[in-house]
Amino acid sequence: MQAPPNRLQRQLNQLNALPRFVRPWARSAVLRRAVPFTGTAGLDFVSLTTAQVEIGLRNRRPVQNHIRGVHASAMNLLAETATGMVVGMNVRDDCLPLAKELKMSFRKRATGGLRAVATLTEAQREAMQASDKGEVKVSVTVTDEAGVEPVQCEFIWAWVPSRPKQELVKP
Repeated sequence: MQAPPNRLQRQLNQLNALPRFVRPWARSAVLRRAVPFTGTAGLDFVSLTTAQVEIGLRNRRPVQNHIRGVHASAMNLLAETATGMVVGMNVRDDCLPLAKELKMSFRKRATGGLRAVATLTEAQREAMQASDKGEVKVSVTVTDEAGVEPVQCEFIWAWVPSRPKQELVKP
């Protein structure tokens, strides 16, 4: 059984009423409002579903390091945003997603722009709907224009109730 759309899904679904050529710009505007730093880096939200999120990052001056490659921090932002968005597409409205842990190993020099694809399994998505608290290891693959994986990443996200439970006050 599929869960009803959450707040993020509902906002993105509203964009379907717009002309097709405007949707990518509008989608980025909505998502940059949620995470403003993604606009600073110029992340391109390629596709967002409850199972998978794909985000691109062009190799341009504002995100480059001293050797004109994509900076390590920008690579981290790309992978973290992809994993956070796929979690955000699944977390219940009464819960808050929180990055808990990340590991990033730099393997090779990146060539050109990058793509990050983050995925959740059906079992992971169901667990997020069944509980108001938990954590999930989100799979993410980052590749460059040559098809090489310059970094290997591991992200663990948690979700918690957005409001603390009210304690009973005895009269």
